[in-house]
Amino acid sequence: MARQHKRRRTLGKQQTQHTYNVPRHTVSKHVLSNRARLPRRDERLPFIPPEDWHEPDDGDGYRIVHQPPGKGYRHVVTPAEVRDRLADLPPQFVAPLEVVQLSRMTRKKQSFPCYGMQWGAALYLYPLETELVEHYHRPPRPEQVIEARMYGGRWQEPGDGTWRLIWTERTIKDFYLNNILIHELGHLLDERNSSYTDRERWAEWFAVEFGYKSNHPLRSRPKKQKTRRRHHSA
Repeated sequence: MARQHKRRRTLGKQQTQHTYNVPRHTVSKHVLSNRARLPRRDERLPFIPPEDWHEPDDGDGYRIVHQPPGKGYRHVVTPAEVRDRLADLPPQFVAPLEVVQLSRMTRKKQSFPCYGMQWGAALYLYPLETELVEHYHRPPRPEQVIEARMYGGRWQEPGDGTWRLIWTERTIKDFYLNNILIHELGHLLDERNSSYTDRERWAEWFAVEFGYKSNHPLRSRPKKQKTRRRHHSA
């Protein structure tokens, strides 16, 4: 069955004011998510946790939680690849991080698919279809085409009213390690922006600057796009 556009979610607004010197901090449970164009959550309704909540830990470093991906899905990066990628960043960027979870895919999550999420001091990376082909029943937006092209993804329209986004082993790892992971880490570090647009702009800049460009110096700077509003309060 063709599915909705895949989303990338982020939860947890932070309070640090300085960009490059980020201390450990107390995080809130304010909910935001990107690649979603949904209304803000009614604060009068009960809060339903979207993921496993990891209590703050005063220990040094972060840990990786690896869950089974679920039938028909696979994790596209390994714990070792995540650690190697984060080790390339300045230590102060990784200092606030406490957990990276390779999450399972459930039936509930299939109805609200996403690549990654930030909640508190944890980052969540979600599995992809085993064949590395994503199916959509709406055409991609221009910015989705550009983003996929930046990391080697290929859009196809089979002619049956659906669209497919096709990845290879190499390109999907690039997309997750240099976009999704770094984007969500950017949200964790962003504690001076409070508006939806500003937080998204910051995370996009962070992912390009410290993911797309820094890990691949020969890549050209992508054309400046209008800010993508891919967050909402749950």
